[in-house]
Amino acid sequence: MSELDMNLISGIAAFETKEFAKAFKFLSPLAETGDAQAQYRLAVMYQNGLGHVRNEMLALKWMRAAAVQGDALAQHGLGFMYLQGECAPKNEAQAAEWFHRAAEQGLAGSQMTLGMLYEQGLGVAKSETEAKKWYEMAQRNA
Repeated sequence: MSELDMNLISGIAAFETKEFAKAFKFLSPLAETGDAQAQYRLAVMYQNGLGHVRNEMLALKWMRAAAVQGDALAQHGLGFMYLQGECAPKNEAQAAEWFHRAAEQGLAGSQMTLGMLYEQGLGVAKSETEAKKWYEMAQRNA
């Protein structure tokens, strides 16, 4: 196992045990080198001010970096940023696009949210058929 792998494991373990300053130390260099898992966790820490001062700009930067690489949790997180207008300008169409990407990877929370977007016509054309499809998928994956 490489040193990078060990640092990622240590960083994730520190994140999971809420040792955010330690997690930041391990994950920050990995995020810089393009590790999506490190980028996602760094985004969460910046978004919520965990281990250091809250920074919306860096939260968005790292969440987007991980989402673009296909990290489903980051895609879900980015969708919420756009849906709520938190760390990003409110944009329901962008939100729907990111939730859709995460939902296609089987993330039940994204499937449920996408169903709600279709039910309400937020960022997508209102469609009871699409809403039902995503709600049913979410139930199967929950």
